[in-house]
Amino acid sequence: MSQVSPFTAMLAYDDAPAALDFLCKAFGFEERFRMAMPDGTIGHAELTFAGSAACFSVATTWKDAGMASPKDLTGVHSQISCDVADVDAHYERALAAGATVIAPPQDEPYGARIYRAVDPEGHRWIFSQTLRELSPKELQALADDS
Repeated sequence: MSQVSPFTAMLAYDDAPAALDFLCKAFGFEERFRMAMPDGTIGHAELTFAGSAACFSVATTWKDAGMASPKDLTGVHSQISCDVADVDAHYERALAAGATVIAPPQDEPYGARIYRAVDPEGHRWIFSQTLRELSPKELQALADDS
């Protein structure tokens, strides 16, 4: 369970087994590890993407420790961004698997093509493809013009 980054996103789901299946089917994540508990919940699972050593983890919500699913909260509490090789193909895969898309693919002035989706329990995802690299100076100029 080595990691490339010192940071690992940890996402809680009421139905973590279903979430793992959805995340792999709709978004193309790969399950690297799953620790199922005797009651059928998930104590810890790890997902990767496109052969990366980096991962994020998924677990069943643990109400006694204050962990809740986004569907139990109000407002947007976070977003997860993932770079993909072909955002349009990824979008079509997500749609075919029943993902809720909140913004279809579009080109952004900062050099990326992105779409936004929500998984069945409300975690918000941004999938992006880099179209062109911008320098920090170019990015600041975009911010100054807005």
